[in-house]
This record gives sequence, C-alpha cells and structure tokens, in this order.
Amino acid sequence: MRLNRILLSTALVVVALVVQVTVLARLHLPGAVPDPLLLVVVGLALVHGHTNGAVIGFCAGLLADIAPPADHATGRYALVLCVIGYLVGLARPETGKLRSATVPMLVVVAAAVGSTLLYAGVGSLVGDTAARNVGLTSLVFTAALYDLLLAPFVVPLVMAMARRVQPDPLSADGPSTMGGSRTNRVGGQRAGLRTGLRRPSRLKGVKRL
Repeated sequence: MRLNRILLSTALVVVALVVQVTVLARLHLPGAVPDPLLLVVVGLALVHGHTNGAVIGFCAGLLADIAPPADHATGRYALVLCVIGYLVGLARPETGKLRSATVPMLVVVAAAVGSTLLYAGVGSLVGDTAARNVGLTSLVFTAALYDLLLAPFVVPLVMAMARRVQPDPLSADGPSTMGGSRTNRVGGQRAGLRTGLRRPSRLKGVKRL
C-alpha cells in the first residue's frame, strides 16, 4: 500500500470509529449498533482488493478492540474485519469498476450478517455469551438493516475518495492506449523507413552528378 492509500484509509477508519463510538453507540437503538467502520472496510476493499482489504480490516478491527469503551477480548473484532475485508475484496471486479449499485448493497448485507455471526462465534469460543443473551437473530437482522440504511451515505463516498486518491490502473484506459500508440508509432516508423529506402528507385528522370 502506498502512502496516500495508508493516509486515506487511516483517516476514514478513525472518523468512522469516532462517529460509531461517540454518536451511534449512544442512540441506544434496539438490537445491534450501526457499524460505519464495517462500511468503510467494505468500501476500501471493493476498490483495493482482497489483500489490502484484509490488512485494512485487521487494523480497523484492532483499533476498535482497544478503543474505549471496548468490553471484549483484544483481537476479536480485528479477526472479524480481517476476514470480512478479504472476502469483500474478492468481489472486486477485474476492471475495478462496479456497473451497478446492487452489488455493493448485497455485499453490505452479506458483510453485516457475516460479521455479526463471526463475532458471535468467536465470542462463544472465548466464553462470551452476550450475543446469546440478547438474541442472535435480532442482532443479525438489526445489524443488516442499520448497515443497509447507512450504506448509501458511506460506501459510495468511501469508494469515490479511494479512487480519487489512488486511481486503479486496471480501470484506466491509459496503459492499453499508450501501448497501442507506441505500437502504431513503431509501425509507422518502420513503414516510413521502408518508404524512404524504396524512394530512390522510384525517382526517374533525375540527372545524376
């Protein structure tokens, strides 16, 4: 990851975490808490791919693990977002451009459901039964609903900023166009060389010295 990618990703993760902890967590909505941090990871993974998505997800989750008022084991959410970032990055198209808004919305729903189930599963392994007491079905439904409602305001903005700072060479026509123009120039030079070599034989009636 280059420096501009790192700076942008860090800024987006920090802003999302601050909004989640200081604003959304205090709304006391029924069920789960809206997770803009997850949406930032989804948006960045859709632009930068699965490897960078896993790295961004791990760092974002680790920051959420140590940020107060975290009450779970350190590394738990880092593992969840690392897996989610990797899987979401696999949905990135080869061209780097999404032709429809349906794909990001489906990815957001799958990420919300998957992260909730994975978080609860890891919690059960370490003896945390909070999700079971609240109701896993309710958590999954509300997490998917809240994140889906929040996604149109977060994911497109994150993806646009990521592409603006670091355009994806796969989605640009520059390399292929440059390659084609270079080929044409070489071909034109060769054709001109052949023409120049043949030109003396075509000159008739020229007085030789």
